[in-house]
Amino acid sequence: MQIENNILIDDLLQRTEKCIRTVKDFQTLSIEQLQFKNGERWSVLECLEHLNLYGDFYLVEIEKQIIANPRKSSLTKFKSGVLGNYFANLMEVKNGKITKMKSPKDKNPSKSNLSVTTINRFLKQQERLVSLLNQCRSIDLTKTKTAISLTNLIKLRLGDTLRFYTYHIERHVLQAERALTEQNELAKDINRKQLQHG
Repeated sequence: MQIENNILIDDLLQRTEKCIRTVKDFQTLSIEQLQFKNGERWSVLECLEHLNLYGDFYLVEIEKQIIANPRKSSLTKFKSGVLGNYFANLMEVKNGKITKMKSPKDKNPSKSNLSVTTINRFLKQQERLVSLLNQCRSIDLTKTKTAISLTNLIKLRLGDTLRFYTYHIERHVLQAERALTEQNELAKDINRKQLQHG
C-alpha cells in the first residue's frame, strides 16, 4: 500500500473522531448498561478498558518516535511494510465484520472492576491520539519505526502502527456498540415474554 501522508492521517483522524463521538454517547448510559455482559462477551466498559491498556503502550511509543525522529516534508508518501500491512488489515473492520482473535492475558479486562472513569480515560487517550496524528503529518512514516506490544523482536513502520492502532480502536468501539444492541434486544425479548404471560 502506498499513500500520501496527509491522506492517511486524514483518514485515521476521521475514524478516531467517529469513535470519540460514539463513546461520548456512552456517557449518558447507566453503570448497569455499561457493565452488562452477555455470557463471555465483553461489556462496553471492558471493550474500552482493553483499548486503554493498549493505549498505555502505543501512545507512549508513538510519541517517543515522533520526538526521536527529525521533521520531514509533509509531501512524503507512506509505503506500507509487508508485516505492518498484514497486521493493519487483520485489525480493520470490513463491511461490519470483525475477525475474531484471542486477546493477550495482560490486555484482557474481563476480571476488572470498572467504572465510568474507564470512559474518561479512553477519551483522554483519544485526544492525545488526535494530537499525535497531527504531529505525524511532517514525519517520515515509512522510515520511522516503532516497537509493538506483542514482542521486542519486531518493529513496524510508524504509518502501519498508526493504522493498526486506529483500526484496533475502531474494532472494539464497534464491539461495545454491539454489546449495547444485544442488551437492548434481550430487554425487548424479556418485555415481550412478560406481556405474553401477563
